Amino acid sequence: MKSQINIMRQLQELVLTRDEHHQTGDGSHLDSLNESIDELQKKLEPQSAGLYARLYKKSHIVLASMSNGCCSVCGMQVPIAQAQQVKLGQHLVACSSCGRILFADEADAARNVAEKGDRDDPKTGISRFSAEELMVVDLGSVSREDAIATLAKAMEDNHFISNADSLVAAAMDREAVLSTAMDDVAFPHVRGVEGGGLTLAMGVSKEGIDWAGEKVHLVFLSAIPVAVSAFYLRLMAGLAQSFSKKEVRAAAIAAKDSSALWKALVKATRHTVK
Repeated sequence: MKSQINIMRQLQELVLTRDEHHQTGDGSHLDSLNESIDELQKKLEPQSAGLYARLYKKSHIVLASMSNGCCSVCGMQVPIAQAQQVKLGQHLVACSSCGRILFADEADAARNVAEKGDRDDPKTGISRFSAEELMVVDLGSVSREDAIATLAKAMEDNHFISNADSLVAAAMDREAVLSTAMDDVAFPHVRGVEGGGLTLAMGVSKEGIDWAGEKVHLVFLSAIPVAVSAFYLRLMAGLAQSFSKKEVRAAAIAAKDSSALWKALVKATRHTVK
């Protein structure tokens, strides 16, 4: 049954990637994404396929990790007997609250470790998801993996996530599905970073980075709890809208330090990120 769960996890990631592409892409990759989704669906056994289809009608988030004994989407505590079944992976186990299929949280996966008090302050706009210490003013001319690694390290060093290496590996896996670069900006991200809220780091490359054949100067790395995947689409759309303007990108690239970059980000998103 673990193989069926793995297939459904891949399927969910592809579906959410397609949702992203619908919202912010040009539609050029929809056919290949749909083909990949169709191929994965054919690998599901009839019982698994039927359950997946029923849950999919309610939400594109069909599966949820069991994190610290709780469903990562609805937060409901999983009974001990069920939790053991989830860990064994011999049967499909549904959350008794939201009905989503549960899978065991990977021990080495990156987790959001920001202290609760730090993230519960009343904040608005982009401040809800990021902070000045997550601004990297010059990534240099590096590979996209190195750029992601620098931003992930900023998250880890400032106690927003655990295990930067795991975040980088997951982000590169996501990039292998479909590049997140568009219009001089890249949006690498990882879903399933549970334990806190959505976290965003921003980096600037004044020289530009070769991102799967595209030249990129601005990079936004996001660590996303599965429960807010739908909201991430709105955040990504807001960022894309703000930084589609040449003068806004130029202001960010010209920032001399993290404080100036943070101010540029806050100013650029004051009307697009609520």
